[in-house]
Amino acid sequence: MPFRAFVAEKQDDGTVRRGVTTLEPDDLPAGDVTIAVEWSSVNYKDSLATLPDGGVARISPLVPGVDLAGVVTESTAADVGPGDAVVAHAYDLGVSQHGGFAQLARVPAGWVVPLPDGLTTRDAMAIGTAGFTAALSVERLEARGLRPDDGAVLVTGATGGVGSTAVAMLAARGYRVAASTGKAEEHAFLRELGAAEILDRAETTAEPSRMLEKERWAGAVDCVGGATLAYVLRSLRYGAAVAASGNTGGRELHTTVFPFILRGVDLLGIDSVRTPIDVRRRLWQRLATDLRPPGLEESIAREVDLDGVEAVLDEIAAGRVRGRVVVRVEGR
Repeated sequence: MPFRAFVAEKQDDGTVRRGVTTLEPDDLPAGDVTIAVEWSSVNYKDSLATLPDGGVARISPLVPGVDLAGVVTESTAADVGPGDAVVAHAYDLGVSQHGGFAQLARVPAGWVVPLPDGLTTRDAMAIGTAGFTAALSVERLEARGLRPDDGAVLVTGATGGVGSTAVAMLAARGYRVAASTGKAEEHAFLRELGAAEILDRAETTAEPSRMLEKERWAGAVDCVGGATLAYVLRSLRYGAAVAASGNTGGRELHTTVFPFILRGVDLLGIDSVRTPIDVRRRLWQRLATDLRPPGLEESIAREVDLDGVEAVLDEIAAGRVRGRVVVRVEGR
């Protein structure tokens, strides 16, 4: 039976044509689990996947959408069957394999996470890839020893999907959170999430006056990279760590060895794309319990359908979206 999908297709002149069209089940890739998609979300990576120079899309045409939640319709997997609610995100989804912006998806069994008790499919996409990345960052920092009474934790890029979820998650766990943003109009939003202090982005991207700055942060979640990550490294306390997951501020990192050899700080790389499925399933259980972000409903900045995806992709590319945008994928 035909189904609706938002498709991006590169043209001969280098542009990308985007829009909602109709596909057939035979257009889907091979896989073990077929899913009737109920919800997806719009992420920065989805925007890149639809830009001519985004460097993300590996096939054309492509159904973007790096995450999805829905109900299994067909399965040859041992642990999920028809009628089961599931989540799938990252790996090659929405990059080199059709993703979540469609009413039907087909994925390998090793990409599928059974939806934990306590979460609806909409909840799962309010969390989404961004929330999973935030949770992975917090888990890695705490596994290394970070505790609420250690001092303030900095979150950069705090109005984005990962950053805003990290602010809320850390504040709910008792941390004093400092949030960095370049959007003065979003200070109230960040304080509602639990930020106790707000830094202007100009402070975190300024040219350094010294190789090491005053020891300030007990830990950090960096969603920006570039000059911002360099600032974080210069200002971490002795023995602290930063969990880094973003590069919107640049792919290059200009720093010195001094934060590492004079203060013993650690740079924890956070990759949510290739996270092993056993770790992924365990962390989703935590996202339904002790790492569940507070105010999931309030974290949703907007809800759109497939026809509304294109406008959101443009807004994300222009840096005009804060919080989470979920996609209501209509049934077949």
